[in-house]
Amino acid sequence: MTDNAAPLEGTPLIQPSSTDHPLYDSVVEACRSVYDPEIPVNIYDLGLVYTLDIAEDNAVRVVMTLTAPGCPVAGEMPGWLADAIEPLAGVKQVDVELVWEPPWGMDMMSDEARLELGFM
Repeated sequence: MTDNAAPLEGTPLIQPSSTDHPLYDSVVEACRSVYDPEIPVNIYDLGLVYTLDIAEDNAVRVVMTLTAPGCPVAGEMPGWLADAIEPLAGVKQVDVELVWEPPWGMDMMSDEARLELGFM
């Protein structure tokens, strides 16, 4: 018996980003300007930004999570991220989606974040 809710084997839990889009590097840098107020590392290097999906018309869709569902800035952080990305030249619009699956884990942090927080 199979579970219909389970993703197909081999389907990534996190949708890939539009890394080949000309705006990608600028959007990443904008993400790096947003910090979790409780952790001295930006949300991109923390691994909270799962997907940067940039359409041909330059509309940006961000899929992100938080370190914990009870995060005190849960209602605000998606707006902070949208406010950081929207002013970039060429960006049409920004939609930020907050997800809880897959759950964030410390293994999602960049090496820079691990170093900054003393984990390596």
